[in-house]
Amino acid sequence: MERREEQPGAAGAGAAPALDFTVENVEKALHQLYYDPNIENKNLAQKWLMQAQVSPQAWHFSWQLLQPDKVPEIQYFGASALHIKISRYWSDIPTDQYESLKAQLFTQITRFASGSKIVLTRLCVALASLALSMMPDAWPCAVADMVRLFQAEDSPVDGQGRCLALLELLTVLPEEFQTSRLPQYRKGLVRTSLAVECGAVFPLLEQLLQQPSSPSCVRQKVLKCFSSWVQLEVPLQDCEALIQAAFAALQDSELFDSSVEAIVNAISQPDAQRYVNTLLKLIPLVLGLQEQLRQAVQNGDMETSHGICRIAVALGENHSRALLDQVEHWQSFLALVNMIMFCTGIPGHYPVNETTSSLTLTFWYTLQDDILSFEAEKQAVYQQVYRPVYFQLVDVLLHKAQFPSDEEYGFWSSDEKEQFRIYRVDISDTLMYVYEMLGAELLSNLYDKLGRLLTSSEEPYSWQHTEALLYGFQSIAETIDVNYSDVVPGLIGLIPRISISNVQLADTVMFTIALSEWLADHPVMINSVLPLVLHALGNPELSVSSVSTLKKICRECKYDLPPYAANIVAVSQTSQCMWLMQALGFLLSALQVEEILKNLHSLISPYIQQLEKLAEEIPNPSNKLAIVHILGLLSNLFTTLDISHHEDDHEGPELRKLPVPQGPNPVVVVLQQVFQLIQKVLSKWLNDAQVVEAVCAIFEKSVKTLLDDFAPMVPQLCEMLGRMYSTIPQASALDLTRQLVHIFAHEPAHFPPIEALFLLVTSVTLTLFQQGPRDHPDIVDSFMQLLAQALKRKPDLFLCERLDVKAVFQCAVLALKFPEAPTVKASCGFFTELLPRCGEVESVGKVVQEDGRMLLIAVLEAIGGQASRSLMDCFADILFALNKHCFSLLSMWIKEALQPPGFPSARLSPEQKDTFSQQILRERVNKRRVKEMVKEFTLLCRGLHGTDYTADY
Repeated sequence: MERREEQPGAAGAGAAPALDFTVENVEKALHQLYYDPNIENKNLAQKWLMQAQVSPQAWHFSWQLLQPDKVPEIQYFGASALHIKISRYWSDIPTDQYESLKAQLFTQITRFASGSKIVLTRLCVALASLALSMMPDAWPCAVADMVRLFQAEDSPVDGQGRCLALLELLTVLPEEFQTSRLPQYRKGLVRTSLAVECGAVFPLLEQLLQQPSSPSCVRQKVLKCFSSWVQLEVPLQDCEALIQAAFAALQDSELFDSSVEAIVNAISQPDAQRYVNTLLKLIPLVLGLQEQLRQAVQNGDMETSHGICRIAVALGENHSRALLDQVEHWQSFLALVNMIMFCTGIPGHYPVNETTSSLTLTFWYTLQDDILSFEAEKQAVYQQVYRPVYFQLVDVLLHKAQFPSDEEYGFWSSDEKEQFRIYRVDISDTLMYVYEMLGAELLSNLYDKLGRLLTSSEEPYSWQHTEALLYGFQSIAETIDVNYSDVVPGLIGLIPRISISNVQLADTVMFTIALSEWLADHPVMINSVLPLVLHALGNPELSVSSVSTLKKICRECKYDLPPYAANIVAVSQTSQCMWLMQALGFLLSALQVEEILKNLHSLISPYIQQLEKLAEEIPNPSNKLAIVHILGLLSNLFTTLDISHHEDDHEGPELRKLPVPQGPNPVVVVLQQVFQLIQKVLSKWLNDAQVVEAVCAIFEKSVKTLLDDFAPMVPQLCEMLGRMYSTIPQASALDLTRQLVHIFAHEPAHFPPIEALFLLVTSVTLTLFQQGPRDHPDIVDSFMQLLAQALKRKPDLFLCERLDVKAVFQCAVLALKFPEAPTVKASCGFFTELLPRCGEVESVGKVVQEDGRMLLIAVLEAIGGQASRSLMDCFADILFALNKHCFSLLSMWIKEALQPPGFPSARLSPEQKDTFSQQILRERVNKRRVKEMVKEFTLLCRGLHGTDYTADY
């Protein structure tokens, strides 16, 4: 094997000259990788070494790098290179060299049995890979041979060294099998062969584990080896003796972790549930660990309690169905469930004083699912046994969800706080699930507990306990319709009794109130909870939860809030929160117009005065932030201030509680009042995309909310937008124009200003295209969306003589070639709206006739590989539209376009191109089929057809 580089078949991966990959050069590169401080040199060395490992020369230098005079890092690289050559380039090795390669590996492993451990492991992995490639034909008893060879007495290595080397080899063998690249049919053969070879491994492991004279290092290795083999799905009954020995080894602290791993892996095999008798024998072994578990908890030994819990949960979670089926053994399984309950309720706060309880949560889901899946009679029996257990579980989980004392919580790191938050979410999900088993009785149970806690003078008040009970109630009420629960009014009645002394409690109270769909059904309750919410608004720490609660109340109960409106507006004026403005928008929507105007005046006057002051100042970064913030507050207010109650329309007119008001819309009144001011701000900040965006957002949100009520503002807004866009084109102005086209273009009265604006922004954008649009993909994207909207809502906009339809068409073809996916999608959307208008809009028909071939070529280039594969459906839509609306032109163009050799891809044969064009022309009805054809064709163009990559799409 020493002169492998001469093999004719070994050139599998090395394209570099043979001279490069000498022993000396490899050693130099390794030195550079480990010791050169320059990161670039390290990276170059690593890249070169990766090439070296797969080169034909690796067969030669690997053995030399393993020489005894080399340092372990160099020896390790040699062993790794051997493993790579054997595992990836097995087919390069002539069969007559198998035996000598095997012998050399055995020799090296024996030599390293008393040498470097990391090198020994790599050599074992290399031999394991060789064994897997030779099994079962070329090396039928590989495992038995390994055992025999390492037990030979004439070896120069001492018995313990040989034993550890053999165990290392046996441990990596199944691991290498799991990650090997064997073809599927070979994998099945080798798995069967390994299952048979188990007979040569397990007796040896049992003997070594039970032998009193076995040193700790050997027994540890035995457990790791067993752990590795059971993952090959060895029948559980064959593992019985080893599992029992592993349970016994749990008493030895040095072997504890390895024993846990081995037991958990053995119990968790998917196939294990077939061996019910063995599983039943395991229950007493697990229950026998309870004293050790209690001691560990008492002594704060988290590792031990964690390990024992893992074993109990592995048995319970993986086999609850099989064990529940053994009805006569119900008491021993119940004892196991109670042991897991002990683990769920383990003392201490997760994740600071304990990390075990979270392991058990999935078990409770599994057990519940299994109980509820039985037929009625058996289910009734188990419900009787386990309902009390699940009520106990609720108590335990709510105890675990409690916050520590403020003092203790103050010492937690941000990471610990985040882990605790996630843990509480998991508890919340579990409680929600348990409701399915316990039903309404669970809500009553929580209500009674909270009532006792808040009304009893006997036990000391604990905010943590109160918070946890509310949190539990909220977890269930969030997903279950509690409107019909008789508990809810009582619970809301208790909320004002809560003494809110703490941020966490206040947050939970707020979010419980925010489940306020039922407040709309019980408006009498608003009076008791609203003061709590308004009081919390004043606390910066509670702003998020109190604002979202107020927003929810204002949205759900707006028709019951007029009596409280003045108070809410007054309290809200101290806050500058965007969300709060949305809440106030909902609230004001339910008032009479004059009331709205009065409240609006007091609410926004301070902001308008501030904006007037800022408009006078010379632009600088800090006043820009203030301007954007004020414009944002107004936008959010106008998003929800809807006196025509458009969002109520889906509920049916009979549910409207107020008549549609007469007279001007308050939002329009305010906008008209501040219009001049906004123009003044704009004149100074036209160059700033953020300010322009904030101005556009005010009008866009108002238009979306007010719809037709916005009409009086249309002419002056169109004029302002035209001036803005002509000075400095920005995407946000186009998006607002699109909104106006969508809502008002079909109304004759508004058509003239909208047409003028449409022509102006089109003309400005076409000039931008002449100057080079590549720097403005966002503008091109918004422009394409505007054109598509115009065609959809009012194709008449394309009838105007001043519109250069030809230039628009050519710019859209250019946009198809942009690298930004959203821009390409928008351009495709434009063409799928344009092509169906060929017949009805003369200018469109003319341009398609003249330039349609250019569009088709751009589409074929994209499919041929110029565009991302994720966009192929969009290009298929264009082909489908061309075929449906311009069939005679397409049938002529597509044959011509595909004629030149190498277009749209050098990988295509003339036959493939011909098949594609025929398929496309035949399909004029089924758009889905066209998309499939395009996907197929693009894979051919890219040379990906039939590869793994196709699975991604």
